[in-house]
Amino acid sequence: MNKEINLTIKPEFVQDYYDGYPLISGEAIVDLANVDDEGSILNLHDSKNKFIAKGYYGKQNKGFGWILSSKKDEQIDVEFFVSKIKSAIKYRDEFYSDKSTTAFRVFNGEGDGVGGLTIDFFDGYYLVTWYSIGIYELKDDILDALKSSVEYKGIYQKKRFDAKGMYLDDADDFLFGKRAPEPLIVKENDVNFAVYLDDGAMVGVFLDQKDVRKTIRDKYAKGKTVLNTFSYTGAFSVFAECGNSKKTTSVDLAKRSLQKTKEQFEVNNIDVSSQDIIVEDVFNYFKYAVRKKLLFDMVVLDPPSFARSKKHTFSASKDYVKLLKEAIQITNNGGVIVASTNSANFSMMTFRDFIKKAFKELNGKYKVEESFSLPKDFRVNPKFKEGDYLKVVFIRKLK
Repeated sequence: MNKEINLTIKPEFVQDYYDGYPLISGEAIVDLANVDDEGSILNLHDSKNKFIAKGYYGKQNKGFGWILSSKKDEQIDVEFFVSKIKSAIKYRDEFYSDKSTTAFRVFNGEGDGVGGLTIDFFDGYYLVTWYSIGIYELKDDILDALKSSVEYKGIYQKKRFDAKGMYLDDADDFLFGKRAPEPLIVKENDVNFAVYLDDGAMVGVFLDQKDVRKTIRDKYAKGKTVLNTFSYTGAFSVFAECGNSKKTTSVDLAKRSLQKTKEQFEVNNIDVSSQDIIVEDVFNYFKYAVRKKLLFDMVVLDPPSFARSKKHTFSASKDYVKLLKEAIQITNNGGVIVASTNSANFSMMTFRDFIKKAFKELNGKYKVEESFSLPKDFRVNPKFKEGDYLKVVFIRKLK
């Protein structure tokens, strides 16, 4: 049984929590220093000791825990998590019945009422990701709730809660049921992905980009030369090729990206030799492309929020304008730049300002064709705008 601790909310933050704000922040709590043990249940009161909400203590880069309930007498136990998981599954009924897509998010943190926890579905296998020691302390109840709420082939986990917010590499991420084949082939809008549920921090595909990939395939790729930067396992390239692109070029600094991208083409019966897969610092590749006067009809920019190589450090909030300027220079007139960021540190409005600034500094003109945020299965809490982190803009470069 996790111990319960009473804490006081500062007066200027009380209304936010009454209104449903889910993050427990250090600046909002008078006596947070009284809490030592992650996983402790926190009962939050106002200065007159009136109950407001209860949550758990778990340190993340965002804050110190998450609100779980506005009901004073509600127990945070297996039954509580069963209700949350079943509600999340009901919200995603359509995804379970869609045979063209067999990988999607089932539970999206605070969007489904439990911050610090995500659950993804991969063709009958479930992957639970823990984002703090605090939520991991509640794992037994959560896993029992999951097992009693779904039919599963197997259940895996990822721990993302060391001091730097990185992945804790255990020897084995497998928990229950039977092990998934390696690779496990899943579908997204009738395109195959090879995923690995027990091979480090990531599985091989970012599920939040499904709508963007489909749009590239269905509306923009046909007959086009496509440059996919920060390409990871080449998912955008695969969708572009499935949309009958003229040719794709995938560039990523990680050596593993070469073999992983080849594999994604191969599981879709695409001739790898007809595509370019380059292991290189993206910024060095931009310089090479300018030097060789290479131009592309489509450039996909999907960098991490922060990245460091031997010669370059990239921060989305500081360096995205520079990145866009590099891309603009190697995009054909009439071509499209797919500008994407998963940084929660700035809004879509600010992101559009980055685009405006980049074109202005190059005396260029552009038109925004369409934009995307998170897909439906990545449910967002309307009281927590930071949770809607994904921003993608399709930009047409004009003459």
